[in-house]
Amino acid sequence: MAQNKNKQLNLFYIFLCLHLVLWTVVPTFVNQNLPLDTIEALAWGSNLDWGFNKHPPVSAFLSEVFFKIFGSQDWAFYLLSQICVIISFYFVFKLSNEILNNLQLSFISVLMLEGIYFYNFTTPEFNVNVAQLPFWALTVYFTWKIFQKKEPNIFDLIFLGIFAAAGFLAKYLFLYLLISIDLLFFYLIFIKKDRKFQFTYLISLEVFLLILIPHLVWLTNNEYITIIYGLARTGSSEFEIINHFINPSLFLFKQIIILIPFFILSLILIKKFKFKLNFKDKKLIFLIFINLVPLFLMFFTSLISGSKIRTMWMTPFYLFIGLFIIYTFKNYVNLKKINYFLFTFLFLFFLSPLLYGYISVTKDDKRTDYPGKQIAEKVQFEWDQNFDEPIGFVIGNEWKAGNLSYHLRSRPKWEGFLSDNNILNDAKEYICIDDICVGTYK
Repeated sequence: MAQNKNKQLNLFYIFLCLHLVLWTVVPTFVNQNLPLDTIEALAWGSNLDWGFNKHPPVSAFLSEVFFKIFGSQDWAFYLLSQICVIISFYFVFKLSNEILNNLQLSFISVLMLEGIYFYNFTTPEFNVNVAQLPFWALTVYFTWKIFQKKEPNIFDLIFLGIFAAAGFLAKYLFLYLLISIDLLFFYLIFIKKDRKFQFTYLISLEVFLLILIPHLVWLTNNEYITIIYGLARTGSSEFEIINHFINPSLFLFKQIIILIPFFILSLILIKKFKFKLNFKDKKLIFLIFINLVPLFLMFFTSLISGSKIRTMWMTPFYLFIGLFIIYTFKNYVNLKKINYFLFTFLFLFFLSPLLYGYISVTKDDKRTDYPGKQIAEKVQFEWDQNFDEPIGFVIGNEWKAGNLSYHLRSRPKWEGFLSDNNILNDAKEYICIDDICVGTYK
């Protein structure tokens, strides 16, 4: 028994390492430049604040930490993405084992996630969606730990508050998870059903709000620019009655398409999809609240507001879908077909990086083909011909100016857009090339 347990754990860790190495190495060799969202995060990180024009600060903070450690090495930011992914996989595995009490099935529930392209094909682009992943998994895991104990552990409550705040500061859509499990689930199960409420539970809320205060102050001082940007992306300000039908329908259709490989893996392993909702099964109820309720809330948002839900926004929403399927149909899991499952898994596991590499090599008009390093070398040469001091700031859009900030040897701060910036009036010296300016402070 112990030998089989060690075997499953070893296989799981081998899988994590393979995923980490594969999805770090492949984009490093086939991409000439970092993706758009990663460059944006690095641009923000060069001039850290409690928020930015598009998003809250966590993705910028994490990218800047890695820049401080590794400098302008592209592989480091592909590694950062995969660290986020495997941390989330690890806590999915831990929760799965606590719920299923079966290491093999827990391992399978993680392997099934390789059938969802959010956790492989799109992960080389470190962005706010990827940055949410570890905090999403950790928030769910610590909520479960608190739910399981009659007397809540203070440290669990503190950690829950920290990870929930970090997730929210990665992207506001994290709120859908918080509403699902730390509001609806907590209220309906803890208070209404079991009446377990204790004031110590408020520690998590206090920690959460305490961490959020600087961002909320920043948000107020900047006229809620981040929220306005997010709402603009949904198109909800353009009222058309048909959008209340088309956009929710498109949302559902896209989710089905995205999950097709996952459904194939499920069909191989599960003999019968027979489901009976048991309200006394607290594990099942918890899994419904972390899997189906956030999806329903997102669909309901689109239905009521007519908002367009962008596909990549759903990145963290499916982290525990494998666990949900395995637990719900655990009596019909056919382990005699495990070899077919593993063959299909391996096919998908290696197909994704092969497709990624093929697309990157054969198409030459992508953001990752942008000659950012070469342009930075030309700007540096032009600067060195005229000035002695290192470049202190760059001005322009996040993509072009962000690339310069990342590649220039002095790591200048990104100071925003040229159109709404007065810094040149106070600059000691500067040069402008097209719509990008670089300079030094007085």
